[in-house]
Amino acid sequence: MCGIGGMLGSPDNRILNSIIDLLDHRGPDGRGTWIDDQCGLSHARLSILDLDGSPQPILSDHNSVLVANGEIYNHLELKVDSYPYRTGGDSESILALHRRHAGSSAVGHVSWISQLNGMFAFAIWDEKNKQLILARDTMGIKPLVRTMIGPTLLFASEAKALRAHESYTPRIDDLAMRARLAWEYPLDGTSLFMDVHQVRPGTVETWSLDDGKAIMTGCASFARQMVEPTTDWSRPEHLLETFISDVEDRLMADVPVGIVLSGGLDSSLVAAVAREASNRSSNPLPACWTVAESEDNPDWQAAELVASSLDLVHHQHLLEPDAFHKSLPALAWHGEDLDVSVLFFQPLFAKMSEKVTVGLCGQGADELHAGYPRYRDLQAHANTIEHRLALSNTDLSSLEGEQWWDGNHSPENHCSSLEKFLQFELDHGQLSNFQLRLVDRHSMAHSLEVRVPFLGRAHRQASSKLPMDWRLGPDMEEKAALRRAADLTELPSEIVRRPKLPAGTATAPTMLKQFMSELAPRAKEIAEQSGVFKKVLLGQPDMAIGFGLFKAMHILDGGRSAKSGDISSLLDEVIQ
Repeated sequence: MCGIGGMLGSPDNRILNSIIDLLDHRGPDGRGTWIDDQCGLSHARLSILDLDGSPQPILSDHNSVLVANGEIYNHLELKVDSYPYRTGGDSESILALHRRHAGSSAVGHVSWISQLNGMFAFAIWDEKNKQLILARDTMGIKPLVRTMIGPTLLFASEAKALRAHESYTPRIDDLAMRARLAWEYPLDGTSLFMDVHQVRPGTVETWSLDDGKAIMTGCASFARQMVEPTTDWSRPEHLLETFISDVEDRLMADVPVGIVLSGGLDSSLVAAVAREASNRSSNPLPACWTVAESEDNPDWQAAELVASSLDLVHHQHLLEPDAFHKSLPALAWHGEDLDVSVLFFQPLFAKMSEKVTVGLCGQGADELHAGYPRYRDLQAHANTIEHRLALSNTDLSSLEGEQWWDGNHSPENHCSSLEKFLQFELDHGQLSNFQLRLVDRHSMAHSLEVRVPFLGRAHRQASSKLPMDWRLGPDMEEKAALRRAADLTELPSEIVRRPKLPAGTATAPTMLKQFMSELAPRAKEIAEQSGVFKKVLLGQPDMAIGFGLFKAMHILDGGRSAKSGDISSLLDEVIQ
């Protein structure tokens, strides 16, 4: 797990090192750069495998250089005997596969990249063929953004690292922001920053220089998660087995591993299969971590029940009374979005990182198994989005530009059926741009790698075939098939049947309510001064506070280089 960056066209060592400076939280265990006359690459390393022997950038014997972020779980299976490995880690398997296809078109790279089983974002500079390759894993677990600075392509794990180039000025993408406020997450390849676009999940891009200017020469999809329901299903044991297998893969580490335990079904199921997975992989049994505002909190009590029932080591931490005021600036700086209610991620990952370097979490289950309340009434959800779009006078029916992966994001285009809507959320942002971004940014803020076993290849493929009434049953039971699989474990029945609760508000409902009450006047002031966003933000005070912090941290004066400042001072900067 790492932070990566680079530039194609007029590479500059000073800029490459500045990229690492802005990503040092992602990789405190090592840093490296590589440069020639056309391309430069940067890497900040968090050591997970081969702790001392896998520095990056990695040079190959076929004149190619790699920087990678993530983990390749099947790297031993992919081992190429003829390749002269220089490291004992997993990332070099990418170079070994690439060697046979160096200089290929984007479509030509699909065959070997599709063999990678893991979470990854990487860049390869093929010096011989003067080709840059950018690629990102199927689900978009690992981030990769890019922008053009004149003729130069600049890319990095996080948008804040683009500030390393003195000619880059962060600006809000107004249309992307309006779409985010309506849909509740950024859509497609937008980042909320003008002209900063994401490499699409499951996609490989090729770039070259043409008369000194970086141009994309090809783009091809190598994988896409599909919703492909069958007509019947009766194998909960198979669904469970795929999940155990994917948890087993994610215990691969030369460092301690822990489990994020909220007490909900998804994280509890991770804990429930951890013992079997650790036995199969001959890895230590992970401990669990929980945070909440009080010992009376339902999440806290549910997590206690899970850990005690499974006889797992359980670390519990109460949120400090001033947790929101203390941690929200860091949340805003690292998150690069408008999140406020998920404050608990910062103290949770901070506590975990004191004892482990890798964590397992339950993200992805709701998207695969239809776990969110909105799935029960898509028309009501569509009406809410339409109302928000009307408030900001926004039309998303005729979108243009390579950052938009669908030209029509009006609600009626995606909300006609549960099957269609699940596919939309997998493809267009709910998972990659919200849930996975939250986990990545806030875990890596504390140099903690968090893995998501529900998005492992085996479980994803099995889940894709579930009939729709086994995702959301006729009685509106969400995640029906997953609950049947959980019945086969030692989880208490009250946990298996526990309804879905919103993560942030469930963990600290009283603290969040009090915090928002205190800041209600500031939220109104921010909304009133936010132009086209005014009416939407007046109806979403938490988003108004998030919007203010986003501007203070990432827009004003070119953005901050550190997660500094108290909330009042930061909001004062954006309230005129």
